[in-house]
Amino acid sequence: MCLILTAVCAAGCSAGQQVEFVQDANRVDVTAAGQLVASYRYGSELTKPVLWPVNTPSGVTVTRSFPLGKEVAGESTDHPHHIGVFFTYDEVNGEGFWNNTSSPPQVKHAKVAKMQGGDKGTLSTVSQWVGKSGKAMLEEKRDMVFSAGDSAYVIDFGIDLTAQQEKVVFGDTKEGMFAIRVAQWLQEIGDGATAEYLSSNGDRKEKDVWAKRARWVRLEGKKDGKTVGIAIINKADSVNYPTFWHARGYGLFSANPLGQYAFEEARKVENPQKVNLTLEPGQSAHFAFRMVIYDGARTREQIEEYVESRK
Repeated sequence: MCLILTAVCAAGCSAGQQVEFVQDANRVDVTAAGQLVASYRYGSELTKPVLWPVNTPSGVTVTRSFPLGKEVAGESTDHPHHIGVFFTYDEVNGEGFWNNTSSPPQVKHAKVAKMQGGDKGTLSTVSQWVGKSGKAMLEEKRDMVFSAGDSAYVIDFGIDLTAQQEKVVFGDTKEGMFAIRVAQWLQEIGDGATAEYLSSNGDRKEKDVWAKRARWVRLEGKKDGKTVGIAIINKADSVNYPTFWHARGYGLFSANPLGQYAFEEARKVENPQKVNLTLEPGQSAHFAFRMVIYDGARTREQIEEYVESRK
C-alpha cells in the first residue's frame, strides 16, 4: 500500500508548489503539482541510496538512465556505480564505498525518520555505512528539503556522519563524494553533448573547474532546443568549505571536500596538503549542499541568488 503525505501552505509562506511524498517498496517518490521531482531509492540491490530519476519542472530528466532505467540509444554505460544523485566515498578505513557495485561495503538504508510534505517537503533518512566485516562503521543521518517552483526545484541536503564503535579515517582520493551522473546530452564531451560547467570563480569547462575549490558549480546544456541546468552549491557549515570539484566532462558532476591532496597534486599546487578527516567513536562530520534543477538559462548573478537565499 502506498502512503501519501502532503500539507497545506500556512498563511504567509512563500509562493511555491506543494511537495508530496508517496512511499512504496524500497522507494519514496517526491512530487510537486502532480509531477515527479525525484525518487529516493534504496534496497539490497543498491550499494547506496540514490535519487533517481531527477527531473526539471517541465519534466526533463537530467539523470542518466543507465543502469536502472530503460536503454537509451547512444547513452554511455561506463561507471555503473554512478547512479542518479548519490553520496559516498572511496577510502573509509581503507574500504571503497565509491566504486563498488556489489555489497559489502554498502551504505545501507535503515529507515525513513521523517516524511513531511508542504510548501517545503522534508524527507529525513538514516543509513549505515557497513564495511566488509558486516559491522557499521558510520551512521548517516540525512535531511533532504525539497522546494518546487515553476522553473526550478531546489533540494537542500544536510548529511551527518557519526563514527560508531571504531575510529574512522577518510583517506585522500578524488573518488567522492556528493555527486550526480547526468544524462548524455548534459555532458561536455561525447555524442550529443551540449553542456558546459561554470564555477563561482568564473572558470568554465572541466579543464578549469576540475580539482579547484569553488562555492558552487553549475552545468548547463540544451535538450530539444531548450536550456536546462543543474547547480550544486556548497554550504558554509560543510566540512572543508569551499569544496573541491570532481566535475568531469563525461557526465560525473561531483563535489568532493576530502580529496584535497589528490586535487592539489594534480593541479601542481606547491606543498599539497591532506585533509585526513578522522572521527573517533561518537564524533560526527557535517556535509551540506544545495542542488538546483532548473529550466531556462541562469546567469552567475542568478545562481548567487540561490546561495544568498539558502536557509
